[in-house]
Amino acid sequence: MSGVPLRVLSWNVHGLKDDRAELVGLVRELAPDVLIMQEAPRRFRWRHKSAALANECGLVVAAGGLPALGNLLLVNLRVAVGDTWNVRYPLTPGRHLRGAFFAQGRVRGASFTVSGSHLATDPAERPTQAAHWKAELIRVDGPVIVAADLNEGPGGGAWRTVEDGLTTTKDDEPTFPAAAPSRRIDGVFVSPDITIERYEIIATDRARAASDHLPVLVDLSLPSG
Repeated sequence: MSGVPLRVLSWNVHGLKDDRAELVGLVRELAPDVLIMQEAPRRFRWRHKSAALANECGLVVAAGGLPALGNLLLVNLRVAVGDTWNVRYPLTPGRHLRGAFFAQGRVRGASFTVSGSHLATDPAERPTQAAHWKAELIRVDGPVIVAADLNEGPGGGAWRTVEDGLTTTKDDEPTFPAAAPSRRIDGVFVSPDITIERYEIIATDRARAASDHLPVLVDLSLPSG
């Protein structure tokens, strides 16, 4: 592998409603440098809950949580985190408020920005949310890593909006529902200056016990310096 390696795991953890021990065990087994979670703690005592989860996983909280509406970034100590910020999407009355986090990272001299989000289940809301997120992504300079539960597959308009100008796997392996996957609605996308060395949906018994989504594991090669 040329460049600087970075392992990224993206996972909708279903509000931590399932087998937490299996979730933590799988994260430790996969040993990501960067863990992007959807449906992480976002309400009462969310800081404490996020820190406890990070500690169990052998990681630290880097960004997100309540300000990003449950999108959470955990990293290991290889990754130095700089500026972080959050965006919130326009609220549709009666629906969940949603948003995204952004964080600037650095590992072994290679810089990158990572962003995570979770788009609406309502197909009428998703295009506006995707466009809002994309407008912020376009403002980012340098290598970018983007991960989300988009609640739709590659044929959808919101997926295409997010993917535009980025790269991802061409495979169409499903990620949801974990017990009997039939839809690819979770994805990781990177800017063209980042090489995808491995892109895998982790479809193990442990993954199925831990959440209603399967996690996405990606090994990347970042441009150095």
